[in-house]
Amino acid sequence: MASFLYRLGRFSFRRRALVTAVWAAVLVALGAGALTLSGQLSNSVTIPGTESQKAIDQLADRFPEAAAGGATARVVISTPGDITDAAGQAAITGLVKGLENAPKVAGVVNPLQMQAISPDKHVALAQVSYRVPGFELTDADREGLMAAADAAKAAGYTVDFGGDAVQAMPATNATEGLGVAVAAVVLIITFGSLLAAGIPLLTALIGVGIGMAGITTASGFLELNTNTPVLALMIGLAVGIDYALFIVSRYRHELTIGRDPEEAAGRATGTAGSAVVFAGLTVIIALAGLTVVGIPFLGEMGIAAAITVAIAVVIALTLLPAILGFAGGKLAGGKIRLRRKENTTTHGERWAKFVARHRIPVLIAAIAGLAIVAVPAASMQLGLPNDSTAAPDTTQRKAYDTVARSFGEGANGPLVIVVDLSGSTDRQAALQQAAAGIGGLPERPIVTPPKTNRAGDLALLTVIPKSGPSSTATEDLVSDIRGLNAGLGSATGASLAVTGQTAANIDVSEKLADAMLPYLALIVGLAFLLLMLVFRSIVVPLKATLGFLGSVVATFGAVVAVFQWGWLTDLLGVKTTGPIMSMLPILLIGVLFGLAMDYQVFLVTRMREEYVHGADPQQAMVTGFRHGSRVVVAAALIMISVFAGFVLAESSLIQSIGFALAFGVLVDAFVIRMTIVPALMSLLGRGAWWLPKWLDRVLPDVDVEGEKLAKQLDAPDERELVDASK
Repeated sequence: MASFLYRLGRFSFRRRALVTAVWAAVLVALGAGALTLSGQLSNSVTIPGTESQKAIDQLADRFPEAAAGGATARVVISTPGDITDAAGQAAITGLVKGLENAPKVAGVVNPLQMQAISPDKHVALAQVSYRVPGFELTDADREGLMAAADAAKAAGYTVDFGGDAVQAMPATNATEGLGVAVAAVVLIITFGSLLAAGIPLLTALIGVGIGMAGITTASGFLELNTNTPVLALMIGLAVGIDYALFIVSRYRHELTIGRDPEEAAGRATGTAGSAVVFAGLTVIIALAGLTVVGIPFLGEMGIAAAITVAIAVVIALTLLPAILGFAGGKLAGGKIRLRRKENTTTHGERWAKFVARHRIPVLIAAIAGLAIVAVPAASMQLGLPNDSTAAPDTTQRKAYDTVARSFGEGANGPLVIVVDLSGSTDRQAALQQAAAGIGGLPERPIVTPPKTNRAGDLALLTVIPKSGPSSTATEDLVSDIRGLNAGLGSATGASLAVTGQTAANIDVSEKLADAMLPYLALIVGLAFLLLMLVFRSIVVPLKATLGFLGSVVATFGAVVAVFQWGWLTDLLGVKTTGPIMSMLPILLIGVLFGLAMDYQVFLVTRMREEYVHGADPQQAMVTGFRHGSRVVVAAALIMISVFAGFVLAESSLIQSIGFALAFGVLVDAFVIRMTIVPALMSLLGRGAWWLPKWLDRVLPDVDVEGEKLAKQLDAPDERELVDASK
């Protein structure tokens, strides 16, 4: 592979105009597709096969007039006075009429007719159902919904809106560009040159632009989740900058030792590019592996991010050498000297020697620190976002709080019970038994009168719990209601199922939680096999995967402390706390695995190279750390800064993903790879590189560092090899 990449790098360098034109054409074509073919992104989070989704499908087939799969909105009108007086009734009537005329509305439940008036008569609650799901609503549709309240607001009434019909699409904002700005500063410090620092940023932005344009174009043909482009942007920026950093660093090194620019580009692509390919493959496999957990929206997010990473790898191997061709030998030396190179090297060497001398205390301190940070992970509660997690100043959160105060928490998350009467001989008795059984459960929820379809073989019951949609009590209630199905079926021949937004969120969270451990096992097993191929060792992959698990658990603890317990929320700008997003743990495992293996490869392969060339284990660790630590530190700081920029986003999901990835990289790079790994390598000595002879014969030599290429190029017939590559 290294020889192929060497030839590819030289080709891209020589044909730089052609390579650049091809990538420019790809960017323009996909950009045009994004402008003309893009579709609406989806807020829906569904998993086929769950009870709630089966019930929705059943309603769509046999009870379409119920619009059960459509978006819903809760409209809360309140006043300090009596909402039921003549003026209040007129305001409610006008509001309902306006809501009925709003775009795509299927029906409105009038609070005066359904007695949805708070006991103190200050608040009325109207329910709006739509003919289409929430992700199909446009901004104009939402504006039409909001405009229905203008007359009531002008009359002095307060009107707020909740429900999935008013959930805005998560979007990036300018503050997330701070991460890129910090990355630029890190690159300038690392390279000491504005030109050298600008090239990784340029190629990363081109890669992200192509990836995002492709995702936007695909949205015109596929139903994509709203968080899909955000994850792709986040990962694509980070790895795009890092991969270019590794190759540019090697290119500058080749220039400083006297190589001509074309040869330097070829060698940099063949050596550092090989490591980039392997590192990229680990990230791609981890992200694409999200498809095996059986959760469609999570799989699509993983595939989109994996494609963006693949684009970053290909750009690093082709467009980057082409751009280096335009720069030529100008990157040989930096003109901005913020600090001396030898000082940076000395710091890395001093740290490695310090860790080697005090390896036992360092190991104990690092492991104890990870354990302490991981403690909150034992209290992790998973859930999906709802109006209670919206920012306090939003209309969704105001509507949620008003409903909770006036009608109880459960009014924000009603359950929909679908009763299939087709197998019952006495349908009325079956409905009565179902309603009585639900009303008689320990929580004593409110059960509304049933609605039946035209055929009379399917009925709907609305159940209002006393607890909120994210509470464990509501989860228990859903489980208890589902537990009534067996008895109802044996007694009447009917069956029931629980659906609605609250039940669907519970089902999705449970499915995600169940998928986490199998996915983690898949990733850990994959990590062990890949690292065994690279390092030709049993011990190194074992400690690498155990270190990965340590960084994951510690990150879980930090996420729980901030986003569930509320620690440091003011400092980080987190406006609301609550259950951890159900998809976050699996996403974190997949992404952090790939990034952790990046650092493992770039740091430990140099240690292995020194050891294979005859250095004793202690010296190999110190020398390898000295050469690899600087680029790993720079890469980690870039990753952290890019991810941390997303903590400033408005969406709590994007905030939690950005924080988790930034903290995870921080822990894995500086605690695991830069502290625990050298301490263990020093402690284990030659035992770190042990591999059974029979396994050594079986395993292929992937030559990630391109040692064979270097030997070929430095051999006496180097000129012939170079000529043959032209």
